[in-house]
Amino acid sequence: MEGPVGQKEKQQEFTLVSVSDLASSSLESQSKPVVARFSNDSGLAELRFHKESESAAAINVDLRTARIFKLSSVQSVCLTEGSDSTEEKTSYSRGVTVQFRNEEESRAFHCAFEQWKEEVLEGKPLPNGTISATKSKFDDKIEASSAKMYFHYYGQLLHQQNMLQDYVRTGTYYAAVIENRADFIGRVVVDVGAGSGILSLFAAQAGAKHVYAVEASEMAEYARKLIAGNPSLGQRITVIKGKVEEVELPEKADMLISEPMGTLLVNERMLESYVIARDRFLVPNGKMFPSVGRIHMAPFSDEYLFIEIANKALFWQQQNYYGVDLTPLYGSAFQGYFSQPVVDAFDPRLLVASPTYHVLDFTRSKEEDLYEIEIPLRFTASVGARVHGLACWFDVLFNGSTVQRWLTTAPGAPTTHWYQLRCVLAQPIYVMAGQEITGQLRMVAHNAQSYTLYLTLMAKMWGPGAEQGGIIQASSCKLDLKEPYYRMSQPQAYPLAQDQQSHPLINTQDIQIQSQDFEEAELMQHPSPNSGAQMNSMAENN
Repeated sequence: MEGPVGQKEKQQEFTLVSVSDLASSSLESQSKPVVARFSNDSGLAELRFHKESESAAAINVDLRTARIFKLSSVQSVCLTEGSDSTEEKTSYSRGVTVQFRNEEESRAFHCAFEQWKEEVLEGKPLPNGTISATKSKFDDKIEASSAKMYFHYYGQLLHQQNMLQDYVRTGTYYAAVIENRADFIGRVVVDVGAGSGILSLFAAQAGAKHVYAVEASEMAEYARKLIAGNPSLGQRITVIKGKVEEVELPEKADMLISEPMGTLLVNERMLESYVIARDRFLVPNGKMFPSVGRIHMAPFSDEYLFIEIANKALFWQQQNYYGVDLTPLYGSAFQGYFSQPVVDAFDPRLLVASPTYHVLDFTRSKEEDLYEIEIPLRFTASVGARVHGLACWFDVLFNGSTVQRWLTTAPGAPTTHWYQLRCVLAQPIYVMAGQEITGQLRMVAHNAQSYTLYLTLMAKMWGPGAEQGGIIQASSCKLDLKEPYYRMSQPQAYPLAQDQQSHPLINTQDIQIQSQDFEEAELMQHPSPNSGAQMNSMAENN
């Protein structure tokens, strides 16, 4: 391959596996590879496909009216447009399929195609987005190893089955689509991150004119099989293997449908791809299913969970582990366990204040808005208790023309495969009924397709003398949303070898509270004897 167009070469060549004219079988490669050559020898940029050392049976492409679309990571179709002035629609007079040797060469060819075309059009923007670099936006911001594992995970049927068997999730999507047929009948739909293709099939059932199912993982092949096995619906569905940041579609969409939600709504950073798909594929004022997401938060009190996490680090308090003192690592292990968000289903009666929420409007949010999310927190405690952290869950809205439907992951509601999430403080804080709790939840995206969470909760000290100087309790933690603790069942006791030193469980009062201008106050070490009754009252009232 020659150098880039920017260096003003007269030509640029690519070696291909094969090129096939959609109207015939010309140029199908047998023994000799096919060459794609961009050139401007005649003063006008053109693209020519021909076999090496041959000039016969060549295919010439007019870059002024040509467009290219990805069918898979190594296969594309190049179409030459012709205009139908009577209907003001775009038609295609000729097309060729192009097979590349690998994904990298495919990206390089697409980049060159758009660069040469832009040169022909003198910078005129293309009607449906372009790929302007060999690396897409996704590749630029996501670590390659993380992306590989991500697409490998979602390329397996057992994980798709896990999501399909979440009947709250799947049933809510089905109801939202079928109840809002008016939004789908005769419309073009793009399924963003189609997975098994189930949402595409729902859209076809609702009467969609055509559905483009875009899926970057190997699951795209399974989706093709599933869709082909439902021919009455599948004839209106096209599966396109590739990332939404890279693929091209032959037409704009009236509706986007997707399941881009991860743990705490934002994990896996697919919401960014959803927003990019909106900007690239959706017509103005087109619909999105879902259109809005909300992250709900409330402080909670859970002594059992707190002690369970703290006790995990007891292993590192052994001073004679086969003759080795492990205690130098105890502090790091203790902090490490508290840096894991807890994913499980909890009783809503553990909440000590009414929840608040933060809205993400997918129809308006910019991709950059999702890189860092800051949520101010302000609650009023309904009971007196030790606050062990912040509980979180989310819901999304399908804002249909006929029916508005919410999909919720709230505690107390039917459990989904997302469960709920709790950020546990290594140093709890004490509150009284009616006391204000403030703080902040800050979420910063990182290149492993997740977020680092920074949580701070604060409350005024209470008890004798607490009002003097406005003493504040404050507790903070840093958590990695990528590495949660999946707590789906009751914890099992850790077996100790006979020669290992056994340790009693940490008592809830053995964890000292650190706060401004406050050290080992008797109040903190010996809570009010009424606190248990207050917690029971909270359980009954909620």
